[in-house]
Amino acid sequence: MKFPQGEMYTLLERLADYYNRPDFIANDPIQIPHRYQKKSDIEVSGFFAALISWGGRKAIIEAASRLMELMDDAPSEFIMGHQPHDLKRFERFVYRTLQPDDTLFLITALQRALQKHGSMEQLFMSGWHPTDTDLYGAITAVRKELLSSPHLPRSRKHLANPEAGSAAKRLHLYLRWMVRSDNNGVDFGLWKNIRPNQLVCPLDIHTGNAARDLGLLTRKANDRVAALELTNRLKQFDPNDPVKYDFALFGYGKQLA
Repeated sequence: MKFPQGEMYTLLERLADYYNRPDFIANDPIQIPHRYQKKSDIEVSGFFAALISWGGRKAIIEAASRLMELMDDAPSEFIMGHQPHDLKRFERFVYRTLQPDDTLFLITALQRALQKHGSMEQLFMSGWHPTDTDLYGAITAVRKELLSSPHLPRSRKHLANPEAGSAAKRLHLYLRWMVRSDNNGVDFGLWKNIRPNQLVCPLDIHTGNAARDLGLLTRKANDRVAALELTNRLKQFDPNDPVKYDFALFGYGKQLA
């Protein structure tokens, strides 16, 4: 269903305003980092919640909640201070294709990365440059940093690889949470160096279907090229904050379901 440019803008703005509000939080994985007050806890809990954000939202929230419980509901402190014996509690944690060995790798790799970089923000900024038009370089740098820790080959699939064409939906979702800032109280806006117009719209099958139905996306594959095509199209409606329309595509996708 295609709309004239003016009507499209009105529709996207209306849907974004409707879904980008505090009521959205309770039924979305973003509720996990919203449980915490400390910046480092928000960053770490958000990272894990975003990494397992595939499947139904209820199942994601339940799994992420369980993961936070296993981290004593102090995710940053646990990541930085855990000892080898603390990891036994994760040996039975499974979510879809995420197996215990994958979780253990992510925990130990993140500890090592944070010891080196100091914070999640600095970890992502290790691959960021002010002139970047997107954040695929930052995501690639984080992936390489984490994979420098010992891991099983199977664990690599849980860290999106933009160099292989991945849209990296879950990490772009995480970056939206950390970078976007408005007065609506959903996204956190904790990171002040990365600009909202460097964000890429998180693209998965649902977002892709909504975007194609609206005529915002022509590419059939939900890959890196498509994510950039969609984001560039959204910049025509708001060049400074295009990813706010992720909320609109979510809402429109619910109407299609």
